[in-house]
Amino acid sequence: MLSTDLAGLNKVEPRALVQAVKRNIARFPEDFMFQLSDEEFKKLKSQIVISSWGGARRAAPYAFTEHGIAMLCSVLKSQRAVQMNILIIRAFVKMRELLASHKDLAARVEKLEASQQRHASVINLLAEEIDELTQPLPLPPKKRIGFKTPD
Repeated sequence: MLSTDLAGLNKVEPRALVQAVKRNIARFPEDFMFQLSDEEFKKLKSQIVISSWGGARRAAPYAFTEHGIAMLCSVLKSQRAVQMNILIIRAFVKMRELLASHKDLAARVEKLEASQQRHASVINLLAEEIDELTQPLPLPPKKRIGFKTPD
């Protein structure tokens, strides 16, 4: 999740959230939090179109993993932060459970897609053959009426 979204959920200013994180940077290794690159930030802004960030930003937002969000609870220290982090962690757990329960379904879909590609190539070959069969046959040369003249 982005720092701007987490700040909104925790009802703190984005700069206050980032400042609290920077004061405790040792608690946020790379697998907990990272800052978006300029290119990622530009793509994100172009996808959102209308900025909900209150105008121009000087720095790209930070992205937090599930573990980074859990660590925010200890950094922000408000009751609201504790409750929001519990809800977010539960959402991550539920999402993981759903993904795990649907692995079989995902494998089936993948297998079906592979077979569809094979079938599509066979169907394309059949369609080409049918097209060739539906083409009109060339007409035999017309017989001339009359007598043949000797050369």
